[in-house]
Amino acid sequence: MAARYQTFLAFILLASLRLALSDVPSAYEMLEKFDFPKGILPEGVETYSLRPDGSFEVFLSSACEFKVDGGYMLQYQRKITGRVEKGSLMELKGVSVKVLLVWFNINRVVNSDAELYFYVGPSLSASFPSSNFEECPKCRCGFDCVSALLSDS
Repeated sequence: MAARYQTFLAFILLASLRLALSDVPSAYEMLEKFDFPKGILPEGVETYSLRPDGSFEVFLSSACEFKVDGGYMLQYQRKITGRVEKGSLMELKGVSVKVLLVWFNINRVVNSDAELYFYVGPSLSASFPSSNFEECPKCRCGFDCVSALLSDS
């Protein structure tokens, strides 16, 4: 009788834990809560943490690189850190952009009037429509994997 009771309790605890874990929003859902499109992060987020002060860590399954509009190459390290508030990602580390032959760290992203402004340094930025980031890019081929597959054939 005691063994059945213990088994039942273990089952209830596991079911409760599974239910509690399913209530945790994904990193992509959290971005949307802060007014960012989910496609600002590539596919492959394994885990993330968000502290009450807005500081965060995101862990991808691996480092990721792909091209975006304008011929820029974006690179995401496996670990991305920073601070988030409504419409603003600050103190970013782990995301960089290649302009011509030089890599620059993207240290801030601002969402304003349906435009995303990516900053390298205090004032140098490039902007793109937020709608460009509705879908999550895939590593290596970015937002246009169909064309990338066709060009490899």
